[in-house]
Amino acid sequence: MVAASDADARLEAAAGRPWERFCLTLAAAAASSAAAIFLFVLAVDPYGLRVGPGRPPAPIMDLNQRFMYPQIVRSGRYDSAVFGTSTIRLLDPQRLGALFGARFANLGLNAGTPWEQIQLARLLLGHVRQPKVLIFGLDLPWCSPDSDRDRLTFRTFPAWLYEKRPLRYAYKLFSFKSLEIAGRVALNRLGLMPDRIRADGYEVFVPPDARYDLAPARSHTALQGVPPPPSGKGPLSDADRAALRMPALQWLDDVLTAVPETRKILTFPPVHVSVQPTPGSRAADEEAECKRRVAEIARRTGSTLIDFRLRSAVTMEDANYWDPLHYRVAIADRLATALLDAARGGPEPADGFYRVLNAADRAGR
Repeated sequence: MVAASDADARLEAAAGRPWERFCLTLAAAAASSAAAIFLFVLAVDPYGLRVGPGRPPAPIMDLNQRFMYPQIVRSGRYDSAVFGTSTIRLLDPQRLGALFGARFANLGLNAGTPWEQIQLARLLLGHVRQPKVLIFGLDLPWCSPDSDRDRLTFRTFPAWLYEKRPLRYAYKLFSFKSLEIAGRVALNRLGLMPDRIRADGYEVFVPPDARYDLAPARSHTALQGVPPPPSGKGPLSDADRAALRMPALQWLDDVLTAVPETRKILTFPPVHVSVQPTPGSRAADEEAECKRRVAEIARRTGSTLIDFRLRSAVTMEDANYWDPLHYRVAIADRLATALLDAARGGPEPADGFYRVLNAADRAGR
């Protein structure tokens, strides 16, 4: 009663002071507005904190895939997935699904680090007990000695969305970014804004093929054709090879070991020859050692390793590329078919498009 009387006294006193009354009204309005905004974002659920079997994910409306892909995984719609960077993003999940008889999502992250890719893979394994097919596109950061230190990029990685119970972190939705994405989702559901990308993560992020111009593509590859500075003195010795540190490969090994019955395909994507190391150089030796170690992991885990990162008729043809890392959609279509052919033990193509680095073990299974 004493406390109530004190409060009444303060209100009565404030009533006689317009400035204090204004501040109290403003504070109450701000608190009410903040609560309303938070409830709106929580109700729209732009990042799919409540997504699961029976509750579909929100449309993909954020530019940062790291925020949007966890709900694709949690949705239960997909039993297979592609992991990697933009060098693997043109693989169409629907085409892969028809080829492999599975329900695919493409979870390739723009400039995704090995650590980020592994977080997505672990999240998938937490929601799909026995995936049908896992495909990993392996770029050179997987071979980096600093992959355990260079875990993130300038793009925000929301680790809380990768937790088992993301609703416990719902307070993190209280941000201008979440409000923006929630607004886009609401507009999409009203039919006023299209999905940014397809619900299975697929996007043709390169320009339409009708706009392809070979001259700019050649200028891009020429600029990249300058050999990199030497990273040491000459080719690697056996001792140098053994001393190379590639910590991300252990993460890959752990994930592949966890799903012994899953069809697992590892691939080095087909980048243009201008960004491949000069044969006989130290960089070429380092890359060869990385491929050798990945081949060992593939043999040990019952995976297929397919190497497209070669000097082939495909990678030496400028007209197949928009820039040194990104091939055209027709190459992506051929890549999808090649993955199945190689996984089934078919013959390697005459134009050298790929090699299967653990062919002997595949033949014995």
